[in-house]
Amino acid sequence: MTGSVGSCRSCRSSALDLFLDLGWTPLADRLVQNPDAEEPTFPLQVGFCPDCALVQILETVSPSLLFEEDYPYYSSFSPALLEHARGNVKELITDRHLGPGSLVIEPASNDGYLLANYVDAGVPVLGIDPAEGPAAAANAKGVRTINAFLTRDLAESLRADGLQADVIHANNVLAHVADTNGFVAALEMLLAEDGIIVVEVPYVRELIEHCEFDTIYHEHLCYFSVTSLSHLFGRHGLRILEIRELSIHGGSLRVFLGREGKQGEQVRTMLEAESTDGLLDLGFYQDFQGRVERLREDLVAMLSSLHASGHSIAAYGASAKGSTLLNYTGIGTELLDFVVDRNTHKQGKFMPGKHLPIHGPEHILEERPDFLLLLAWNFAEEIMAQQQAYRELGGRFIVPVPSPAII
Repeated sequence: MTGSVGSCRSCRSSALDLFLDLGWTPLADRLVQNPDAEEPTFPLQVGFCPDCALVQILETVSPSLLFEEDYPYYSSFSPALLEHARGNVKELITDRHLGPGSLVIEPASNDGYLLANYVDAGVPVLGIDPAEGPAAAANAKGVRTINAFLTRDLAESLRADGLQADVIHANNVLAHVADTNGFVAALEMLLAEDGIIVVEVPYVRELIEHCEFDTIYHEHLCYFSVTSLSHLFGRHGLRILEIRELSIHGGSLRVFLGREGKQGEQVRTMLEAESTDGLLDLGFYQDFQGRVERLREDLVAMLSSLHASGHSIAAYGASAKGSTLLNYTGIGTELLDFVVDRNTHKQGKFMPGKHLPIHGPEHILEERPDFLLLLAWNFAEEIMAQQQAYRELGGRFIVPVPSPAII
């Protein structure tokens, strides 16, 4: 079910340096049906590999436990994410001249939120996702999806059937796979000779500089820099051709990879900057533990003061990052009344560990808490726009990261 990592997930070096310990926490996406249920917990520790610069957690929980049974994350519930995907697809259809004779493959395709845009444009697709519910939702909307993990064996089988992709999307999945090299090998196997792979990952520089510790949970095994990505993909004959910095998810990278091609100036600039700024050395990460502890102290003090003054507080976003934040800080029902989330698959359940009840967003206007703690702070603007009526009634928002602030 679980096991400690003895070597780097990318280069297999045994020289991993621990720099962050968030304690033992429940699985961030395993919402609870019964508030009296006992949950397993696992150590949540993060280390740095000095040989390839990969930041990674030091425990691996079984992927079947993380993703297969009753997985609650459905991407289509976020308008911001839908628009993000739509723009990416539109650009690629134009730039790569995609049409009825093309093929786009996406591992971890979830409920088909991205591939549906290709289907609408008449471009053939294949989604691959291990979570039964999201995969079924994708197929129901006409996005052909296999309910499975992408492995080398599956890639070999698909390739033997003549499937090779002009474009492969791998959005926020690379960090989730336990067999990191096997997954990249499978991507390379499914790529047409002149095809491209488009990978999106949270950027470890942003995570560290903006104290985004709640992005760390057991599903996220790795936290990437451009340097660590270059080492990983280069091992499999793929090179970074272009890279873009995105604001989504608190700061992400969109990386374009191929077998051959000219490497863009932005790639070289970012590699040089990471070296100059210390991202390739343990020293860049060593004060992170202290900064995270200070954030915890400040947030607990803020919420405790508001509560002691008679204010009611609820939270928005039954997200995995919210689970990490609540369980690490120890914030639960003594300070927060409930959590709301637009995802109907989460409503009626309880947050992992702290067992806060999850309701639909309409519960905000029904109960009118004085403050809303934005656990899904990466979508703060979207949430605040949706909750304009709450704001007009005097409701205030608390953004916890990079430091607690009331808006």
